[in-house]
Amino acid sequence: MAKAKRMYGCTECGSTFPKWAGQCGDCGAWNTLVETLIEGAAPPSGRAGWAGDQANIKTLAEVSVEEVPRFSTASGELDRVLGGGLVDGSVVLIGGDPGIGKSTILLQTLCAIAQHFPALYVTGEESQQQVAMRARRLDLPQDKLKVMTETCIESIIATARLEKPKVMVIDSIQTIFTEQLQSAPGGVAQVRESAALLVRYAKQSGTAIFLVGHVTKEGALAGPRVLEHMVDTVLYFEGESDGRLRLLRAVKNRFGAVNELGVFGMTDKGLKEVTNPSAIFLTRAQEAVPGSVVMATWEGTRPMLVEVQALVDTSHLANPRRVTLGLDQNRLAMLLAVLHRHGSIPTYDQDVFINVVGGVKVLETAADLALMAAVISSLRNRPLDTDLLVFGEVGLSGEIRPVPSGQERLKEAAKHGFKRAIVPKGNAPKEAPAGLQIIAVTRLEQALDALFE
Repeated sequence: MAKAKRMYGCTECGSTFPKWAGQCGDCGAWNTLVETLIEGAAPPSGRAGWAGDQANIKTLAEVSVEEVPRFSTASGELDRVLGGGLVDGSVVLIGGDPGIGKSTILLQTLCAIAQHFPALYVTGEESQQQVAMRARRLDLPQDKLKVMTETCIESIIATARLEKPKVMVIDSIQTIFTEQLQSAPGGVAQVRESAALLVRYAKQSGTAIFLVGHVTKEGALAGPRVLEHMVDTVLYFEGESDGRLRLLRAVKNRFGAVNELGVFGMTDKGLKEVTNPSAIFLTRAQEAVPGSVVMATWEGTRPMLVEVQALVDTSHLANPRRVTLGLDQNRLAMLLAVLHRHGSIPTYDQDVFINVVGGVKVLETAADLALMAAVISSLRNRPLDTDLLVFGEVGLSGEIRPVPSGQERLKEAAKHGFKRAIVPKGNAPKEAPAGLQIIAVTRLEQALDALFE
């Protein structure tokens, strides 16, 4: 059997060297050589390919396109984010800030799955007693789930081959190491090689694997970027540590839609599903206040109503501040310029603060018109109607462009009792939902006139 050879590869140009050096001899980059493995020419006996089978060739017509079988995680919101449930042999990477609830939701999920299928929880950060204490505190069923404390990937895979779990959790991938490398756990090479072995095992055995990933101070997953390419699904946990809402967002999914959003509430009994998030995000003040407006955003496969707040105040700085929470700051600067040019409303001497209530991150351009409405309301100190809904994309020439899924957004607004909606003309339905007045606009000037009717 050929033995793996230790080499040092440059993360910039990919060149390999037999010894470590501070500078790459080919590209000249500094501190880019990391330990890696080079397999021998003869593969180990009995070792299959990446997908668990020997290589074969078929035409596209010969390949079966039957629906991929899924099974439920016993959590409707988690199933939604995964695309309808877990797929056999899939590898899911979950990242998020410390204490956000990654281990909690996975422990809840595995305890529920273990009642019907064999499941294994592997922890490299906690003892078995700590995991059992959390399960008791959350009142979870504990008689079926098996727990293992181990950090060596070879031992983990050997145990998994004996236990044959249908679902397995690795908490976390940064604590796992392989004996073939001498570097410390958490390094680039250790994370890459350990993840590769787990992905190969999942494809060979059909076991669905959850990987918990640490994040850096900037919020990105720690370790090599290739880690996100190797797995099938990447989920991010979002939310404030002192808040009760937790948002689970899919940023990559080979078996479903991306940018799907699951909403959970953190309680003393763990994470609970929020099946109607619009009702949570619309907990507004009793009286209308300036700078507040409701918009309909589209998350994955469903509409969601959120409140956008703005505070505009006289600036005493040479460069007025532009601060956004939940929206793109560069887009705010662009929209303020459009507001000045086509709405004759200057804000060059004003500080502008924007916030999306509930910690939601709105990543689409449908928030443009709502953002402008909130800014104007705060600047003029005139509150907007509490039953008013606004959405639409604003172009640089002041035109109001339609956005996708406009009909579903309006139906969601009518369901929650809204009476008026200012929307792009391209999103105006032939027949408005019952009780909802539609104001269709094509230009920014028309939208400004309709705001305070």
